[in-house]
Amino acid sequence: MRRILVLGASGYIGSHLVPLLLERGYAVTATARQIDLITTRFGSHEQLRCLHLDLENEAAVSEAMAEQDVVFFLVHGMAHGHDFIDYELNLAQNVTTALNRHPVKHLIYLSALQPANGRSEHLQARFLTGEILRQSAVPVTELRAGVIIGPGSAAYEIMRDFVYNLPILITPKWVDNYANPIALANLNHYLLMLAEHKASSHEILEAGGPDTLTYRAQFKELCAQTSRPFRLWATPLLTPMMAARWLGVITSVPAAIGKALLGGLGHHFVASSDAIRKRYPQALVSYRDAVREALELEGEFIRSNVWGFDETAIARWQPGFGYYPKQTGASYRTRASALALWQQVTQVGSHERGYFFATGLWRLREWLDVLFGGGKPIRRVPEHQPLQVGDHIDSWKVIRCEPKQFLSLLFGMKGPGLGRLEFQIRDFGEERELTISAWWHPKGLPGLLYWFAMFPAHLFIFKGMVKALCRSALLNHTQSNQQGGN
Repeated sequence: MRRILVLGASGYIGSHLVPLLLERGYAVTATARQIDLITTRFGSHEQLRCLHLDLENEAAVSEAMAEQDVVFFLVHGMAHGHDFIDYELNLAQNVTTALNRHPVKHLIYLSALQPANGRSEHLQARFLTGEILRQSAVPVTELRAGVIIGPGSAAYEIMRDFVYNLPILITPKWVDNYANPIALANLNHYLLMLAEHKASSHEILEAGGPDTLTYRAQFKELCAQTSRPFRLWATPLLTPMMAARWLGVITSVPAAIGKALLGGLGHHFVASSDAIRKRYPQALVSYRDAVREALELEGEFIRSNVWGFDETAIARWQPGFGYYPKQTGASYRTRASALALWQQVTQVGSHERGYFFATGLWRLREWLDVLFGGGKPIRRVPEHQPLQVGDHIDSWKVIRCEPKQFLSLLFGMKGPGLGRLEFQIRDFGEERELTISAWWHPKGLPGLLYWFAMFPAHLFIFKGMVKALCRSALLNHTQSNQQGGN
């Protein structure tokens, strides 16, 4: 049984690749900085180990790599912010150091195509990462790919959000550049074949789909398959900076990732994939069929534990809802115990405590539901004590409940989209941190307008709410300790 380490298992490719590796009988160690993302996604499997791993920790990287046969490097630093290049290269150096300490047989690095007419910061980081990884004695196969077509692929979701959210597609001039996008299934096939490959030296391969077409043509196909009118205006007025800001409004793809990808899309992105096609032949999915399959599967991600496999959420999901959500929230640290915090969190919406802060605004939103086609608000309290999945709190429904750690509530009111409200408690030794997060998957332009209309109130409400919850928890915690002392 080959042992495979997947670095970046919580990302788009990693989250799809890990289950495929398990199906083939590999013993897989899936790693991520946020362990809950992969444990929630993958569940339990006898041949799967989920491991918290920060690649900035050189010792931890070396420990994770011990006794592994194959390593997938699927990590990028685009979400890190403005200094993501230095961050990404530092991670690559730590991995290279670990490779030189352990008898790994093969490292597979999923990279990006490198256009002949220049490199964006994102593409430069991908290029330099490969250079660093090849400094190790372990054979490295760098697989370079361009736009990947599949639900959740950031580049694809940017184009999809433009189509769903704009009556007129306003794009930068790069819309007339060429690319040969590859279907997710085809890319995964190459990755699985490389896992079986007995590499003896470093190698660079490129992977692309069978169709080479402009982004304009890609938008046109997306419009046709979603029954949207094709109206596109390419303007030089959208400079890279303005385009990034425009992207942050129109799409829910994380802003840092979208900005980095925009720089790459400003070049022709055509893979020379003859070599890999000859070595690992497969039926290549056309762009048209790849889009069709992606649209058919776009609601599948909701059938996961992120939504508690809740049938209400699944039934409410509609075509056109954004894959990536808009989000906001607030965090606060306190010396109150996790139990004290949990006791307050589970009182949210109660008759006694309301929403702890700006309860009148919460009640007002419930009454505004009448304008969206809903009925008169119904006051509901949890059916069980302690709180359980399936309980209702006013218009909210409990879809995930992990005592003293995590609570997720499904947005039950009417609105152009689907949302949830989450409470997470993290223990940092002497202090605990409470985080409140609101997630909203908008449906088209109305969903975006709804989100931005509510956003100012969200900023005000959640900052006050998290502080009020923590103050109340600390007061109860202190009183409980005093009573115990007496």
